[in-house]
Amino acid sequence: MNADPYYPYSEYLKKKYGKKVYKLPIKLDITCPNRDGHAGIGGCIFCNEKGGSFENLSEKYSITQQLEKNREYIKKRYKAECFIAYFQNFSNTYMPLDAFKKFMLEAAKADVVAIQISTRPDCIHREHLDYLQKISDTYKVDIVFELGVQTVNNRTLKILNRGHSLSDTINAIIKIKKYGFEVCTHMILGLSWDDMEDVIEGAKILSLLETDQVKIHSLYIPKNTELGSMYKRQEFELKTLEQYKEEVKMFLRFLDPNIAIQRIVGRMPEEDSLFCNWDTSWWKIRDDIVKEMQDENISQGDLYNYKEGILCI
Repeated sequence: MNADPYYPYSEYLKKKYGKKVYKLPIKLDITCPNRDGHAGIGGCIFCNEKGGSFENLSEKYSITQQLEKNREYIKKRYKAECFIAYFQNFSNTYMPLDAFKKFMLEAAKADVVAIQISTRPDCIHREHLDYLQKISDTYKVDIVFELGVQTVNNRTLKILNRGHSLSDTINAIIKIKKYGFEVCTHMILGLSWDDMEDVIEGAKILSLLETDQVKIHSLYIPKNTELGSMYKRQEFELKTLEQYKEEVKMFLRFLDPNIAIQRIVGRMPEEDSLFCNWDTSWWKIRDDIVKEMQDENISQGDLYNYKEGILCI
């Protein structure tokens, strides 16, 4: 098989660090503002009590313990030379500033080249950014924010009970980029309430905001969630696998070719889900999309012709 028709995250890491780099996931005992009433109640309709971290160690372990245990496993299995400390579950900037400082400082280890922080667009605060700037300057680590954008359609965001809007996403990315930090945006494709125009507009907005990385996944349905209840009541119709693949291909075509792609399909444990990836392995979906793009002679960014304006007088 030829080279990927998109810019893979692995290539981005190799180019940036010149070594094998792997993420070390960290799980904290935290929450989100759309769970405790500040932005909403009940959380996102697709989020269960694990907060998006299905395979992490228990939050009962300290950050140091989690890093050490995960480092030992990954170093042995993948021969990794340096690591990214990845704060994965829930909203990691939605906590008291003192606690945030303590956690970030504990993660800045000798072989950690970056700290990656998963959070929401409406939880980006100047005080957190200022402290992260000090951490970055002092310990020479890169700072990367993983923002749960999911969609640029405000009506869909309301259905998902995200508790934030597109304007929050735009504001967050602008603020983060002013500090020179990187941004990875999470996008759900195959959403029942979005159409192809939403998919294309999402790629355009993220490109124009100069997002550094993107994670793409389909709409999977965890057990014990509001989305699961809606699914059982047949309140929405899932898109087909073919529709998902078409949306991924179109999203990539309109995306800036310099944006690294962390993934084009996600996964979750079968025991935790009511529906995930049409009962198809994630790697088969990934390989099918790659082959279709190669066969159709299309690639990431081949429709990226809008940044400077396409009309002239």
